[in-house]
Amino acid sequence: MKQLKKILAPTDLSENSRRGLGYALSVAEESKAELMILHVANEFQAWEPYSDEMVFVSSSAPTWAVDRVVQEATLDLNRFLEKHKEDIRRVPTVRRKVILGDVVEKIVDMAREEEVDLIVMSPRPHGTLKRFFLGSVTDRVTRQAPCPVLSICPPQVIRPWRGRGVPLVERILLSSQV
Repeated sequence: MKQLKKILAPTDLSENSRRGLGYALSVAEESKAELMILHVANEFQAWEPYSDEMVFVSSSAPTWAVDRVVQEATLDLNRFLEKHKEDIRRVPTVRRKVILGDVVEKIVDMAREEEVDLIVMSPRPHGTLKRFFLGSVTDRVTRQAPCPVLSICPPQVIRPWRGRGVPLVERILLSSQV
């Protein structure tokens, strides 16, 4: 297996993404790899009130508007990372980056530019229909990434059967044992 030198950990600043970040921190510490924590600022944060209308901050917008969104997102990222201070100190090199744009495109571009060896992500739980029609960010990054993508999912909770949902085969086996 190839030695990991650079790991990319994208985060959307949700509690769910902490799982992937935590795993990326431990892998980076263990392999003595550089870790880049990337936050792609939500495009909806880039709406600016302009008189009575809302105007989208795009690449043609004034740089001060884009800078403001990126600065606010950087503050949000720093607050998010406060819970991970001790883990971050144990990793040799940790870089933080905040950019504005399409999430999937920016994650894949960053992985290419930085020549990362691994991307660690935590997919958000989505409904079946949304995932079917749109696909998750993790799914789309996995298909386009220039390196392996490790998807860290929460443990699945197994609910006990309540009698009604017991499959027919189990009912037959249970009734024959009586």
